[in-house]
Amino acid sequence: MTRPRLGFIGLGDMGTPMTQHLLRRGYTVNVWARAPEKITGLIEAGAVSRTSPRDLATHSDVILLCVFDAASVNEVVFGDDGIAAGATKDKRLIDHTTTHPALTREMATRLKAETGMGWVDAPVSGGVKGALAGTLIVMAGGDPSDMEAARDIASAYAKHFTAMGPVGAGQASKVCNQMVIGATVAVWAEALNFAHRFGVNAGDLPDCLAGGWADSAVAQDHAKRMAHFAPDTVGAGLMQKDMDAALDIAGLTGCEMPVTTLVADLYRRVYAQTGEGGQAGLIRLYTDEPFATE
Repeated sequence: MTRPRLGFIGLGDMGTPMTQHLLRRGYTVNVWARAPEKITGLIEAGAVSRTSPRDLATHSDVILLCVFDAASVNEVVFGDDGIAAGATKDKRLIDHTTTHPALTREMATRLKAETGMGWVDAPVSGGVKGALAGTLIVMAGGDPSDMEAARDIASAYAKHFTAMGPVGAGQASKVCNQMVIGATVAVWAEALNFAHRFGVNAGDLPDCLAGGWADSAVAQDHAKRMAHFAPDTVGAGLMQKDMDAALDIAGLTGCEMPVTTLVADLYRRVYAQTGEGGQAGLIRLYTDEPFATE
């Protein structure tokens, strides 16, 4: 069976290792970036540089995106010399960006109506570590035939790919993922501060609870970074965006979400206070000093 020609746009901390996995799997991968220096290493590894999103789409059967937000997706797809200009009904787009579910559905509907091109919204979880290791979790929405093609491609860098429903379902599932992470980070910030003020060695708390029901990836990553004030690769602004998307969809569907409402407010506060602070920056609402040092 002939492998589809791939195109990848969004070659940052996540997109670059994902593309490297595809190259190792033997795919032809076309790449484009506004800053050409970002793709030098990928070109050396065998990727093919293209001059624009339209050029990339013209020479690709399946285009993958992993950009910043819905506005970035809209620009690269429908902007001047965008993907839509090189799209045809036999091509597919797989969007790994985390975006607003309703906006994703609108863009997918528009692309289908104008070009016939299928759209799979396939946000990922697992962060940079998962991208490097090829162990990402993909939650996807789209037509069944489009998702099966996406599943085959994603197996190069993901350990799980779950079809969650029609277009937009992947993004809605990622919103649920972010809701759980945000709430868990928030309660860990409270717990660390609570322990510290009672005289507990708060920096040891994640290891103390490891293996019990309070344990999680958040405990072993985010909580430890909070205790040390370690650098964070995911900004507080991104978490605020995701919480706001959750509340927006809640308004459309009539959902009561008191926990997410509170978490969204906490992220607004830390973002206003620190200018960034990172995903684990909620700890800065309680203290200016780390609880633990290396």
